[in-house]
Amino acid sequence: MSAQNPTVHRAASDPLDELDGGLAIAPGEVLERVWHLFISMRFGLLLMLVLALLTLVGTMLVQVPAGMKGDPQAYVQWIDGVRPKYGGWTNVLDALGFFDIFNSLVFKAVAIFLVTSTVACSVNRAPLLWKQTTKPRMNVSDAFFAHAPHRAALDVPQDGSEAAAQVVAALRSKGYRTLTQTTGDGAIHVYADRFRWAPFGTVVAHLSLVPIILGAMIGGSMGFKNTDFVLPIGTKTDVGAGTSLSVMATSFTDRYYADTGQPADYASDLVLYDGGRQVAAQTIRVNEPLRYGDVTFYQSFFGPAAEIKVADAGGRVTWDAGVPLRWGTNDELERAGVFPLPDSNLTVVVYGAQSGRQDPDIKAGQVRIEAYQGVADFPSASQKMVDSKVVDQGKPASIAGLTFTFVREQQFTGLIVAKDPGAPFVWFGAALLFLGVCVVFFFHNRRIWAIVHGRAGGSSVSVAAVVRHDVTYRQEFEQLIDGVRASLGAGTVA
Repeated sequence: MSAQNPTVHRAASDPLDELDGGLAIAPGEVLERVWHLFISMRFGLLLMLVLALLTLVGTMLVQVPAGMKGDPQAYVQWIDGVRPKYGGWTNVLDALGFFDIFNSLVFKAVAIFLVTSTVACSVNRAPLLWKQTTKPRMNVSDAFFAHAPHRAALDVPQDGSEAAAQVVAALRSKGYRTLTQTTGDGAIHVYADRFRWAPFGTVVAHLSLVPIILGAMIGGSMGFKNTDFVLPIGTKTDVGAGTSLSVMATSFTDRYYADTGQPADYASDLVLYDGGRQVAAQTIRVNEPLRYGDVTFYQSFFGPAAEIKVADAGGRVTWDAGVPLRWGTNDELERAGVFPLPDSNLTVVVYGAQSGRQDPDIKAGQVRIEAYQGVADFPSASQKMVDSKVVDQGKPASIAGLTFTFVREQQFTGLIVAKDPGAPFVWFGAALLFLGVCVVFFFHNRRIWAIVHGRAGGSSVSVAAVVRHDVTYRQEFEQLIDGVRASLGAGTVA
């Protein structure tokens, strides 16, 4: 055997290098890496950016009305309604959940990660702040006094004990808490701080994101907001969205400015029912909503309506309610409203003349009624019109085998109906954020160190402070040193 070329025998299972071996990461190492990821400021900022972008997307894209996604047929009709706006991107946006983004898995996952990151950062930082507040470091090196951004050195005639007592008195007169300690070399260390709990303001401000995000998630998943709830005067209408509520507007009043004709005030007298039992009654205005539990009714808009009565061939009334004329036609001559007749498999459109405009087809005291085959929120291009007729007020007319009567003109009131069970969490988070920001900006934490050395004929006093992100502190520090110097009769200030 050659001594220069020894033979090395390896077990078949030994990896030739690290690439041949299996991945071996201890569970503790995995947890440590995850922990460091969540306490990373960059990771937290990235999550905030992603959440902000998703919120922007949800603001820019039309969002599906509350409760509609639970009805597959209604949701398909809604998707078809927005398809002309988004074209070929419609299916992609739908698959990504962007039409219901605040309830999407992506949004919830990012929000949960952000909450976890915020809590982890706060938990990671809190022990250090607690130690700094309750057990501050008393002894600092001479290098600290030599290089601190705010520092001063004084020669005083008093001995060490008296000089230290005077320094403590000067600091306390400015509202500082003081601690003293004498070391083996005879030096007296003085530590002082003011608003020592103020650093926790940043923790409070960061943690405020937790209830705010949780509240938004709870509101998005368990609440609803209908910004287009129309209510004909005198007609009880179900609120829907999983509630047992119904509401009726008994009257509506509006007032206009004489010089401009613009609305000066408008109000609705609402009666609210829960399970058929009256539970509230209130006159609402734009800034005076009706609240019942976690459901709120806001006054939003108003317009004309037509009370229509429909009877079948046997005389049975299948519809008797006001029809809000919510939409204006392209020529701006007419306003239109829609209501369904499920028993007859019809969708009915009612047209009335636009206020202040003359329509050659619809005179005063008339409406035009069109009946379309099939039931829908609004007739589509594929639905066939069965019959159409202009109807005089109070005169029954036969349309599509049914008897229609235009009873009278009336008004409708438009409401925003919102249920937000997460609102208390959001308000609580907002209060925490306000508190934390106020503490950070108005109660600046100050920390000062001083050391007193005795010498022949007096003492030397060194004072230093480290205050970051506050350019105004230099003047405050100099005034403090002037007070210390005056009380000690110091001969030199450096």
